[in-house]
Amino acid sequence: MVTDEQVRRLFRVLQVEKTQEIAAAKSGMDPKTARKYRRLGKLPSELTVPRTWRTRKDCFEEVWDEVRQQLELNPGLQAKTLFAWLQRRYPGRFADGQLRSLQRRVKAWRATEGPAREVFFAQVHRPGELCQSDFTHMSGLGVTIQGRPFEHLAYHFVLTYSNWEHTTVCFSESFESLSAGLQNALWELGAVPAAHRTDRLSAAVNRIPDPEAFTRRYRGLMEHYGLAAQKTRARCPHENGDVEQRHHRFKQAVDQALMLRGSRDFESRQAYEALLVEIRQQLNAWPKNWRSCGGCRPPGCRRASMCAGSGSTARA
Repeated sequence: MVTDEQVRRLFRVLQVEKTQEIAAAKSGMDPKTARKYRRLGKLPSELTVPRTWRTRKDCFEEVWDEVRQQLELNPGLQAKTLFAWLQRRYPGRFADGQLRSLQRRVKAWRATEGPAREVFFAQVHRPGELCQSDFTHMSGLGVTIQGRPFEHLAYHFVLTYSNWEHTTVCFSESFESLSAGLQNALWELGAVPAAHRTDRLSAAVNRIPDPEAFTRRYRGLMEHYGLAAQKTRARCPHENGDVEQRHHRFKQAVDQALMLRGSRDFESRQAYEALLVEIRQQLNAWPKNWRSCGGCRPPGCRRASMCAGSGSTARA
């Protein structure tokens, strides 16, 4: 069988060799085959016609109506479950090797006749554009201070382009906690992205009847740092998906660190926060290919094109 690479080589050799036979020999093909591809001027892959016919009888044709009825009643049924059901219903009729055929047929049914699926458009993140933040409950980790349960939250800040993150321990989803957490993150980052997005926190977002989308204090905070305020739509948590996913990753990393430590009890809150800082620094240092923020600016700087100093490692 002639490959695309052989035909490409034939086209190149034909430009320097005197005869077609020599070019065909150097390309590893018969002269008649070389003559055909020279005449057509196309690669073998471009001449392939997709097969639209079956090469063997559909072994599920006679029972497909029963399978389809099951799928229409319970669209979540997997092909493997249906195959096991068919084997019990028709003993000895279906061999284990026929599972893949049923999986392909079920997949085609879902695509053409199955229930509609919610469509999500992939978000494109660019350096220096957007940061997201939210609160997450940390009490499920079972941390104690001198034997007493430490009920707390974390304000979580994430840059959507690079997933650089920062956390601040807090005890409520108040504006004071939001303001402190955001400013701690910006000053440690040493740069300010163009926009900040949060979900519909009462500390930042007014209720629907209010003509102003954001609270007065939150608007003032955004204006102070030159951040464009953004909020998610109602019942659309995926719009703040980066920080939501980082919640899980961060708490998983903390839980693993606590297991390695061998104890979830700390002498003081400062000792616990020191562990969180260490974990955060490890997460921010991995992977090592840090990318420049390409548009962030130092806190207080009004020039959007300026980055956080020459050679800064601030990322967005």
